[in-house]
Amino acid sequence: MVLPLTYRRPSYVPSSRGSVNGTDKQKSINESISSANSCMSNGIPEALSFDRIINGGVCPPLTIRDFMNYLKYIELSAENLQFYLWHRDYTKRFAALPENEQVLSKEWTIEQAEAEAHAAQSNASKKKLSPTVATVFKGTDFDPTAKHYDSEKSNPFYTPPASSEGQRKNSEVSSLSSKADSGWQSSKAAHSRKAGEVFEEAGLKWQPFTVQPYREEISRIIMIYIAEGAPRQLNLSARERAALLHALEVTTHPSAFRDVVATVEWSLRCQSHPNFIRWTICNGNRPRVIFARGLGVTTILLSLVAIVLLTLSNAGRGWRVIPFVGFFIGISTLIAAWKGMCIVLHGMHHRHLRPWELFASDDEVEEVEIDGTRESLESNSFEDEPWVAKYEKRNIIRKVFDREVWIQEPALRQVQDTIFVQALIGAFVVSAIIVGIFCAVPHGRFF
Repeated sequence: MVLPLTYRRPSYVPSSRGSVNGTDKQKSINESISSANSCMSNGIPEALSFDRIINGGVCPPLTIRDFMNYLKYIELSAENLQFYLWHRDYTKRFAALPENEQVLSKEWTIEQAEAEAHAAQSNASKKKLSPTVATVFKGTDFDPTAKHYDSEKSNPFYTPPASSEGQRKNSEVSSLSSKADSGWQSSKAAHSRKAGEVFEEAGLKWQPFTVQPYREEISRIIMIYIAEGAPRQLNLSARERAALLHALEVTTHPSAFRDVVATVEWSLRCQSHPNFIRWTICNGNRPRVIFARGLGVTTILLSLVAIVLLTLSNAGRGWRVIPFVGFFIGISTLIAAWKGMCIVLHGMHHRHLRPWELFASDDEVEEVEIDGTRESLESNSFEDEPWVAKYEKRNIIRKVFDREVWIQEPALRQVQDTIFVQALIGAFVVSAIIVGIFCAVPHGRFF
């Protein structure tokens, strides 16, 4: 693979999820899949495509584990990839079930999804009172805006609880149950209870005891990714969440997650993946890149001072060509640093270790959970991880000269080689122009 000299690294993609509808998301996903088969897609070579990373076809630092670390520590959205991997594995396991088990959970069709979404929207509009009706009820016991209003107690057929004592006992039982469910040993009961609460809040009926396959696993996924305040709650709109719960009320078929998976996959393919490639192209940490920029600016200024002095002196014009070397080194260093690269590290095809890699032992790396078939209840928060405090204590000099490791992925090295050549060409042209201008200036003969 040879990249053209006009190559441009992927542009940063800001989060714009709310302004994209479902049709546009699916169109973007299809375009991403089709363009992955071409030589280049928005600055991303085919060898570094999203599908190759997910399928394990790349080397460090672009493996799926590296992608997961980027989402967790940089973009703070690791739940998207975790859920995507789980659903992909779940789809394979569901397809491998015997046919007599698959028929118990029918496919959730697009027509059903659209009908449920339309029904939910209609119910929401019916609950809103018109201004005229709201004015009539204002100040009465039936005023829904009043603080004392209770939709159940305003119903003449509402039956209150048997006694406050029974209600107190029920609350105590619920409290004890929530405490008992905190352990992983009682996870099945905890998942089923939490899933039931989520469905009750949505006004739906939960079926914890059913012959449908993987119903317990669906309870666990609801508790981890869908419920409000879940450890790895997905960034879903209220409509997407309600539609998903409607689908899961009926079936455990993977198609029930169709809209949610489309949202998650669009975020991964069209936002996170380009940003991950852009971030990985940088071979130095932030202190090293700032140091390289400062070094480039300093070299340019010293070369400028030198050529000015030579111009003002009695020295021949040929001496003014000597600062060309300084301009060339300084400008090339500055251009590379502007794109997040350190020329010294690139000369060895090295990169700095990430902060979480510096203090991670081999055992800790193996314990990282990225397999969708084994989800834990832990959140993606990392503020309490030991490496955070250890890295903060490092002085700036040590950060600039942190440990390095060889870049194993050939495609990434080629991208960096192209950027390096672009920096050299740009530096040569600019340096030649500057030196040419000063060579054309007459002698100052001041000393």
